[in-house]
Amino acid sequence: MNMFPPQAGANAWMSQFADPNAWQAWLKTPPLDTKPITATIKEFGATIDPTVVAQLQNQYMQQLSALWQEMLNSKTPAISDKRFSGAEWKTNPLYAFNAAAYLLNARFLTSMADSVEASPKAKQKIRFAVQQMVDAMSPANFLVTNPEAQKKIIETKGESLTKGIAHMLEDLQKGHISQSDETAFEVGKNVANTEGTVVFENQLFQLIQYKPLTKKVYERPLLLVPPCINKYYILDLQPENSLVRYAIEQGHTVFLVSWVNPDASLGHLTWDDYILEGAVRAIKVAQEISGQEQINALGFCVGGTILSAALALLYGRRENPVASMTLLTALLDFSNTGVIDVFIDEAQVAMREQSIGNGGLMPGRDFTSAFSSLRPNDLVWNYVNTNYLKGEDPPAFDLLYWNADATNLPGPMFCWYLRNLYLDNSLRVPGKLSVAGEKIDLSKIDAPAFIYGSKEDHIVPWTAAFESTQLINPKKRNRNRFILGASGHIAGVINPPAKKKRSYWTNDHATDNAQDWLNAAKENPGSWWPEWSAFLAKNAGKQIAAPRKYGNAQYKAIEPAPGRYVKVKAG
Repeated sequence: MNMFPPQAGANAWMSQFADPNAWQAWLKTPPLDTKPITATIKEFGATIDPTVVAQLQNQYMQQLSALWQEMLNSKTPAISDKRFSGAEWKTNPLYAFNAAAYLLNARFLTSMADSVEASPKAKQKIRFAVQQMVDAMSPANFLVTNPEAQKKIIETKGESLTKGIAHMLEDLQKGHISQSDETAFEVGKNVANTEGTVVFENQLFQLIQYKPLTKKVYERPLLLVPPCINKYYILDLQPENSLVRYAIEQGHTVFLVSWVNPDASLGHLTWDDYILEGAVRAIKVAQEISGQEQINALGFCVGGTILSAALALLYGRRENPVASMTLLTALLDFSNTGVIDVFIDEAQVAMREQSIGNGGLMPGRDFTSAFSSLRPNDLVWNYVNTNYLKGEDPPAFDLLYWNADATNLPGPMFCWYLRNLYLDNSLRVPGKLSVAGEKIDLSKIDAPAFIYGSKEDHIVPWTAAFESTQLINPKKRNRNRFILGASGHIAGVINPPAKKKRSYWTNDHATDNAQDWLNAAKENPGSWWPEWSAFLAKNAGKQIAAPRKYGNAQYKAIEPAPGRYVKVKAG
């Protein structure tokens, strides 16, 4: 129910402070507790200039006094934050003041975090910790301070509260906040439903071969290596936004790696296993089924890192397995890992190594929680507000359904990945890393490369994706094509041409610096997919009759796509 009637309650509450001396005396001690941020600053060995703190406090007090004065004059403070855009926040002076005071406190705490004196990494962690605290304390997140939720309880005669509690209990059982109506989708029915067949499987992956949609196809097939940290069907959500289907429609025979969702029995698998029994094996099978010495290969996110390591290994063996490679939002140089860096340091990696480095699983739900914390207002608190406080059913959204379909990783593989790539950044150094005892060197990969980054990517910053142009074909830079797309890590990649949305940047002049590249780049409307299609066509060979059967005499059809592996839920 509404705890504060619009007029009577507000007038009674404000009458306590009608005397300026009363509330000004109260303001001598700031109502904001700075102990949590002070503790956070000390925890990271950082300091903050007392003069700066005093200046921030003075500014805070002045702004708070001005806010109080507005309230005493019955003037509703201006609030532009979308969390408080509902009319209920503005029609009741108390809720308007509460929201405005929260935003003032948030600015003060954020300014303190920005003013600390610390290393860049420590400062980033302090900012992250403070932002988590600030976002969590929004009055929109609590029933007692959210007038929209209270109004809905009255309007629905308590039904919204009952439904909200039911949603919360269901999510507690699931182990995650529902961002989508998870009953609206089924893998193989209305997501991941492009027609195909599993033609190979081992303990690490199933290889799907898709049915051609054209009478003729290019002779060299296309192998897609998605991230093992997620389910593959982000590349095959719906027919209208499926990168898989788009490639097939362009005349390519498409193979795709569907990674296993490992359970405890596979908790011993290593990075070498993912390279040798994963990417390398998939390349070999695609070659053998197609009868082609060379294929085209694409790696997305972690899949791009795995593919690049596999190709470095094969080219080091003097093999020449690909006619081209495509990297989508993938890291090869881990110098700049964006906000994910807050989760990775020596202490945290050592802790993981001790717990699961010799066997065990990195739970998929931990990945989901970590990624959601990078955008908590959008991916956490928004759903607390709508699902729990207002009792609304989450909408049916294929991308968010996929986002919640978590994948585990074997502990030894995950710990090796963290230490050698994220922490030590060793992949970029020729010969520093080995696979199965063989040193690998990215510069030995001898194939044209299409490299894509997303401009607002918070997981793989586009400038980090650009650095791959320095590591692949370093002496033949004109063989690399870098494309920058609008939006983020997922939405930038999944941008089909038919939607006519967003834009992308091109610049075919090789440069050493990402910003210099962008300064000279041309912005183009729509999707970058046709640019990639043209690149593939140049490297796909001649056109031949589309295959009538899946696999071959050695690799026979096992089961229809999407196969079993992708349907396994993380425990």
